Amino acid sequence: MEPVSETRPRPQDSEKITINLGFVDLGHIDLLVQEGFYSNRTDFIRTAIRNQIDRHGDAVRQAVTRKSVDLGLRHFTRADLEAERAAGRMLEVRVLGLASIAPDVTPDLARATIASLTVLGALHASAAVKAALSDRIR
Repeated sequence: MEPVSETRPRPQDSEKITINLGFVDLGHIDLLVQEGFYSNRTDFIRTAIRNQIDRHGDAVRQAVTRKSVDLGLRHFTRADLEAERAAGRMLEVRVLGLASIAPDVTPDLARATIASLTVLGALHASAAVKAALSDRIR
């Protein structure tokens, strides 16, 4: 008998974006892929983006510090927000990366605890919570 393994959905670790490129730029990318410098177009684009982020690393670090931004993943559970509400505090959320609000957080709880929400990257929250915070999202 084979062991039963639970399959859990893997949290999304990337966000899909769409870009428009000129034909010549696209041709250059395809040539570099064909010559074996990159495994595919996505590999080239990711490498180019990482190189630009590294190139501007000092400026990014200074901005993150100056703006008091959480870097990476910031997840808010219902318990987190209920504790903030019980303490009478409102959050000023600033994230560079992924901000996520748990699916069981109600729109009322989100409005009662999140004063402002600035996300440079992606925000994962229910449509109802996003709508409730729409005037607070920067």
